[in-house]
Amino acid sequence: MLEAPYLALGQIPAWRLTSLAPHAIGALLASRGYRTIERSLLQVCPLHAGFAFDREVQILPRPTPAWIDAFRTHSPVPPQHGETMQLMLAAIAAPAGFAFVEEAGRPMAMAIGAIEGDHMGLFDVLVMPHARRRGLARRVTESLYAWAWDHGARFAYLQVVATNSAALPLYANQGFRTVYDYEYLLPPSPAA
Repeated sequence: MLEAPYLALGQIPAWRLTSLAPHAIGALLASRGYRTIERSLLQVCPLHAGFAFDREVQILPRPTPAWIDAFRTHSPVPPQHGETMQLMLAAIAAPAGFAFVEEAGRPMAMAIGAIEGDHMGLFDVLVMPHARRRGLARRVTESLYAWAWDHGARFAYLQVVATNSAALPLYANQGFRTVYDYEYLLPPSPAA
C-alpha cells in the first residue's frame, strides 16, 4: 500500500493525476473512496515585445519585508507554514521578479515571475480584496511578461485552478492556452 508511509507519519496521502496516468489508477483510487478536490490547468503563452511595464508596478529582485507581509496576509498559505514559505521564496533562483503594487503604503497586488531558459513561470498572482476590479492582475502580470522578455524569456507558463472564473478570461486574452490538466485526489476521511 503506497499510502502506508504517509499514514505512519500522520500525513494525508494525496495523488496528482495527469492525462498521462493510466485510466486504471483513477478507477482504483475512486473504488477506494478517493475524491477529486481540485482540477488545475497548466497553460503556456508566447511572450512578445508588446507587453509593457506599468510604472506603478515594482519588479523587485527579492521579496522585501512589505512584500512578504502582504503575501503572508493575503495568500492561502496557512500561518503555521509562513517560515517555510519565506525560505522557499528566498530559494527561488535568479532571475526572479517579485511584482508589487502599493497605494499609500497599502498592498494592492503582487505576483512572482521566475525565469528558466526561455520560459518564465508565473506564480501567486494576488489582488487584495479592497483592490479588485481595477485591472491590477493584468498590470502586474503584463509587467512581469515585459520584465521576462527583457531577460530573454519568450514563453510564459502558469498553473491555474480550473474553476478560477476571474483569472481564466484574463489569461486567455493574454494568449495562454491549456497544455494539459491534472487533478488532486484525497482519501476518504479519516484515511484508512
